[in-house]
Amino acid sequence: MRNQLVTREMIIAALRNALEPLPYVHALWEGGAAAFKRADEWSDLDLQVDVEDGRATEIFPLVEQALGALSPIELRHETPQPAWHGHLQVFYRLRDASPFLLVDFVVIKHSNPNKFLEREIHGEALVHFDKSGVVNPPPLDREQFKANLRKRVETASVLFSLFQTLALKELYRRNHIEALSFYQGFTLRPLVEFLRIKHTPFHYNFHTRYLYYELPREIVEKLEPLFFIKDADDLRAKREEAEWWFHALLSELSDEMKMGDLG
Repeated sequence: MRNQLVTREMIIAALRNALEPLPYVHALWEGGAAAFKRADEWSDLDLQVDVEDGRATEIFPLVEQALGALSPIELRHETPQPAWHGHLQVFYRLRDASPFLLVDFVVIKHSNPNKFLEREIHGEALVHFDKSGVVNPPPLDREQFKANLRKRVETASVLFSLFQTLALKELYRRNHIEALSFYQGFTLRPLVEFLRIKHTPFHYNFHTRYLYYELPREIVEKLEPLFFIKDADDLRAKREEAEWWFHALLSELSDEMKMGDLG
């Protein structure tokens, strides 16, 4: 059994001690569950560091040295570049920490304005140090955000109608594994997206992330059984139920768009 001695607080302290004295490192802060005040014993550690342009790649050896002083690094994964978010990112698992306590470490160039700080979307960043006023959440452009939601509703409604045949045809062929996969991707996923647009629009593209915290309890209780499939007949029935629910939501969201209330 692994010796689980390394804590969240120890990791943060070690990284802060290694990075804060460096003149080209501006700030270190924490996002994820901590930013929503939901960190628990199963939470990973989402850290972002703001670094002078041209010095970003110098950070990882320092991070690994600091982590290695606490525990051997058991697993390391570097996100291939270019990453979807435009930053450098490495994941670490330490031998002597809980396997749940992954370190998700993102290095952000100082000139890059996209720092995942909008409160409505990313919560209230937990700042470990900020020497340059970097961790200053920008205002969300609500009109642009509403426009994006409207566009997404229009696009998702077309895609949903186009691709319901994918699960159906595999059910007819008795290719049940394929049918289940298409159901999850092209029926349930857009259904969840529409539920989030209606109830928690700032996280409309988070899929099932934080779903139990953010959707009304009665909605979660109705949604959860649609994810658990007993057999092909159950899949067929639940796909129809999910399709009906999606179109009911589409009608509601379309009315909200006409009234200018969406988002």
